[in-house]
Amino acid sequence: MVLRNMNDKEEMLKSIDELKKDLSLKNNEIARYLDKIDALEQEIARLQKLVPDEPSKIKFKKEKPEDVFDPDGASAIIIKDLVKQFDDVTAVNRLNLEIKKGELFGLLGPNGAGKTTTINMLVGLLNPTEGTAVVGGYDVKRDLNKIKEMIGVCPQEASVYKFLKGRENVELFGNLFEMDKKLLKERADKFFEASGLKEASNRKAKGYSGGMIRQLNLIIALINDPKIVFLDEPTVGMDPRARRKTWNFIGDLKQNDKTIILTTHYIEEAEALCDRVGIIDYGELIALGSPKELMKKHDATNLEEVFMKITGRRILEGV
Repeated sequence: MVLRNMNDKEEMLKSIDELKKDLSLKNNEIARYLDKIDALEQEIARLQKLVPDEPSKIKFKKEKPEDVFDPDGASAIIIKDLVKQFDDVTAVNRLNLEIKKGELFGLLGPNGAGKTTTINMLVGLLNPTEGTAVVGGYDVKRDLNKIKEMIGVCPQEASVYKFLKGRENVELFGNLFEMDKKLLKERADKFFEASGLKEASNRKAKGYSGGMIRQLNLIIALINDPKIVFLDEPTVGMDPRARRKTWNFIGDLKQNDKTIILTTHYIEEAEALCDRVGIIDYGELIALGSPKELMKKHDATNLEEVFMKITGRRILEGV
């Protein structure tokens, strides 16, 4: 037993010596790199003295790919040659689009035109087949976690747990964002009051109407105070009164410098709310401008008529 312990001790000491040698080699390697950096800095300083009037030209410049798309930083979203294919079906075809910061942008088109597919690529639910998009300064192909921290999403299919109360749903998603408890309560109270769900907030969501579920879904999308908000058919299933109240609610968001991307089938909704609209058909952007600009350009009385003139079909028709 003693002999075994001695052997173990020798092995341990031998391992320690090897680790020390390896550490010494690593330290020497680091020292060599530091010497190279010092030499490089000295060379830069020497060159700067040769051109004292323009020293700023001799420096390392690191550019992110998204800076090439948006050098002035004015855009919240930039879509560049975006393509999404499902087998032999091209749902989005070479889409190019810029949405400015603070803009309420409407994405219009019939069922199957590619609206929801586009939104799903922008929020990271689908990977682009080709092309890319920059959301809030981050590329959807590389920086998805950063994007998710700054966006809010109200999906077409409501993300609500019906066995929980309305307020419990909001608190659940707020806690996923690790929000301060006091701030979470303040925002929830404010949104429930503004949406008309204050009394219903302490009832289980399974007793909510379809319109109430949509309103709750909208509150969940906004609870983390996102910079960019995606609203995919947010007023589907609401009665006219609730829809009008939701319009006011969405309009107020714009006053808080939020960028809002709205997809809708309701033409009057887009006309009332949007700064600009883009009309998509068969995955391609076929018209872009403010509602008034598009109506003037196509000599139309509303956007439904604009769509009819461009595509030959109504906006509520399927593909």
